This record gives sequence, structure tokens and C-alpha cells, in this order.
Amino acid sequence: MWEFSTSGKIIFGEGTIGKLPSLSQNHGKKALIVTGSTPQRVERFTKSLSVEFFPVTGEPTVQLVKEGVNLAKEFSSDHIIAIGGGSVIDCGKAIAAMVANPGDIFDYLEVIGKGKSLEIAPLPFIAVPTTAGTGAEVTRNAVLSVPEQNVKVSLRSPLMLPDIALLDPELTYGLPKEITAESGLDAITQLIEPFLSIKNNPMTDCFCREGLTRAASSLGIAFTDGKDKVARSNLLLVSLFGGLALANAGLGVVHGFAGPIGGMFSAPHGAICARILPEALKVNYRAVCRQSNSIFTRRFQELGTLLTGSLSSSENDLLSFISDLVDFLKIPPLSKFGISKTDFPEIIEKAKVSSSMKGNPVALSDEELHEILSSSM
Repeated sequence: MWEFSTSGKIIFGEGTIGKLPSLSQNHGKKALIVTGSTPQRVERFTKSLSVEFFPVTGEPTVQLVKEGVNLAKEFSSDHIIAIGGGSVIDCGKAIAAMVANPGDIFDYLEVIGKGKSLEIAPLPFIAVPTTAGTGAEVTRNAVLSVPEQNVKVSLRSPLMLPDIALLDPELTYGLPKEITAESGLDAITQLIEPFLSIKNNPMTDCFCREGLTRAASSLGIAFTDGKDKVARSNLLLVSLFGGLALANAGLGVVHGFAGPIGGMFSAPHGAICARILPEALKVNYRAVCRQSNSIFTRRFQELGTLLTGSLSSSENDLLSFISDLVDFLKIPPLSKFGISKTDFPEIIEKAKVSSSMKGNPVALSDEELHEILSSSM
């Protein structure tokens, strides 16, 4: 048995940002618009609307969500629009949820909170991604930082799926190389991990296969030439497919590590995932072989074919492709973010209880988790 859920409507294509005013007016009269650090960049899309802007300058924190909730209530917002990267969209999702629901946000947070279910549907929410990586426009959770406890945790509910995901590749043209690389490798990770997840299903497999093929042909091009329209469009689709896959099939050890590391250190999520991915694949493959798990060994081999295009590809071709890509995109080692081996025990303990780790194809020992981190330094 399996099920599949996603945003109420997905609209994709060049120029679709022009639909935003009419879509907004269908959901109410007053919108809180959650944006990046420069709201002026999106004002031209919202001139005909009654809006209040709420800029998000970095990783969304619980405190930032509370401030956004207060502003939304003061403005009497009847719907929320998020225009930006994954952090902006996650913040918007959390604001929409907490405006509608009683109590404190810690009543609903995973791991460090009470983990209660949302009682009331969030305010109508429109997600407009401007980067191609997280797929947050079609996921049911918001990842939030809690700096006081050095953790990142999720506010999660099926009710938090956006009402509309509006994807316009034009908004990603000219993204800086560093963001292109980090977000693109995050998107690839979010296709590989659901494909290897113990919760995979035929529908998520379709998104993973299509997305990985597009990623293999487009990420290097977009990194080299940020204005290549075909490559940019493909990467936005890759990100979308990754979000659809992870929301319904889960993730694995890479994201199991990325959450704790992101909470403990000032390190970009995509860069963390990218640096850990090659080593995680190597250790995971060895572990499934040790358990004689033929289903997952075949999936590793298929990943090699999807990314290299060779029907005779093996797991070694997969590992070489990913390692070479990470190097080509100039992803730094974990040590560049201030991580040291003395941090490994805390990172490993936090990773083992993360929700992402539940999808990993095999249970990894502390020694194997230590090896992944050590090899990523």
C-alpha cells in the first residue's frame, strides 16, 4: 500500500509569474508576502495587490516565524505568498500554519516540541520558488532553526501542502554559480535518496528517474552558463520532482546528517548534502551488499545508468559520477564550515533520531556514520 499527496495545483512555465495577481485575488484581499532580503525584487509582480512584505534574510528560525505570524495578524492577512528560495517558502508555510492554529509553535514542532498535529488548516498559501533545489513548494513540512538549542527541526502536517505551487523558470535565470551548484546538488540528493528509500513507490520512482536524467544533462551547463534557458527550466523541474519524491517516499542518511549540521554550524544546506552524498552512497552500497539486498543493489546500478546514460553502468560509475560532479561544482569539504572530528558524536546522535534517517535503505552503525563524516572532511 502507498499513497501520494502534493500541492493543490502546480503551474509550471515561463511567464507564469504573471498569473500571481489573479491567483492571489482568488484567495483573498490581503496577502502577507514572505520574500528574501530584497522585497523590491518582487514588487513588480504584486503592484495590483494589497500586500505587506515580510523579508527573510537567512535561515528561518522559530522566532522569525513568530514575528511573521504577528505581522500577518496585524495586517489581517487572509492568505500568504512566499516568493524565494527554500528558506523563504518554509518560513511562509510555517507562518500560514501558525496564524490559523492556537497555542505556541513548540506545541507542534518535532523532536524538541510536543509534536501535536495541527488542528486547523493553514491560511491559503502560494509558493513561488526562485531557486532550483529544495522542492519546498510541494512538501508538507517547514524546516526551522532553533539557535538556542543548535538544532533544525520540522513543523510538519499534511495540511501544510501549499494550495498553489507557481514555478517560473525565468525567476532562476542568472542565479550565482555557488547557489546553482549547491541547490542543484541538493535537488539531485532529493531524487537519489527517495529512490533508495525503503518507502519508495512506483509513482515517486517515476519522478526520480525523469528528474535524474534531466539533472545529469543540465546541472553542469547551468553552472557554466547561468542564462541557458533549457538547463534552467530542467533544473526547476528537477527540484520540483525531488520535492514530490521526498514528500511521499522520504529521504536518507544524507539529510539525516544535514539537519543536525545545519543547526549546529553556519553552513548552506545544499553544500552539506553535496559533500556528504558521495561518501553516503559508498557506505550505503557496501551495507546493502553485506546484507545481500539484491533489490537495493539493483537500484544503485540503475542510478548509475540514469546519471551516466550507459546501460552497462555499475555502482562504481555512479560513485565516480557524483564525486566528479561535486568536485567540478567546487563544493568545499565539511571542515571549511568549522566542523571538526570532536563534533562527530553529537552530530551522529542527533542524526540517528532524525525523521530523514527512517528512509535509509539500511540501518547504519555508529562506525559507518563516523566513516561518512570523516570521509567528507
